[in-house]
Amino acid sequence: MKFPSVMKKHLRPALVLLVLLTLITGLIYPLLVTGVAQGLFPARANGSLLLHDGQAVGSVLIGQNFTDPGHFWGRPSATAPAPYDANASGGANLGPTNPALLDAMRVRIAALRAADPGNNAPVPIDLVTTSASGLDPHISAAAARYQAPRVARVRGLPLARVLQLVDAHTQRPFLGGFGEARVNVLQLNLALDAMR
Repeated sequence: MKFPSVMKKHLRPALVLLVLLTLITGLIYPLLVTGVAQGLFPARANGSLLLHDGQAVGSVLIGQNFTDPGHFWGRPSATAPAPYDANASGGANLGPTNPALLDAMRVRIAALRAADPGNNAPVPIDLVTTSASGLDPHISAAAARYQAPRVARVRGLPLARVLQLVDAHTQRPFLGGFGEARVNVLQLNLALDAMR
């Protein structure tokens, strides 16, 4: 007869603690964090969406697959089967001496050269390699400037005007020295489309 009373003595506090912690960590804390985020940072809390004519066209946090030569192209995506699929985030994990990486880079360089045959400048590395997530929405300022002649030619715009647009959308390094200058490809292409 002692055994059930001992179990009851230990089981009841454990169950009360389970219910209490479930309420705190599973309901109260998430609602509190969501409320604070929605109150202080609503755009970020809702995915940092970009709107064009009232419609969401993407997020500043996830790259998009631009292939039209009249647009700036982003960093290659490592997600499969579709590029820039947030559900399949992850890098290719190919080392610098891996033949598959070297072959992929050669294909990407050939595509860039074919799209702009007169451009003999060195191809920036971020246009031929994937990022760790495979979803990078940014390219380096050098990569944007490399593509500017192609975009200007295809769109019939003066190169100086396209370069001004690139400069206007270049985000400087954090505190002037952490990271490198970068350009959000979706924001740049939306501004480019608005120039018509």
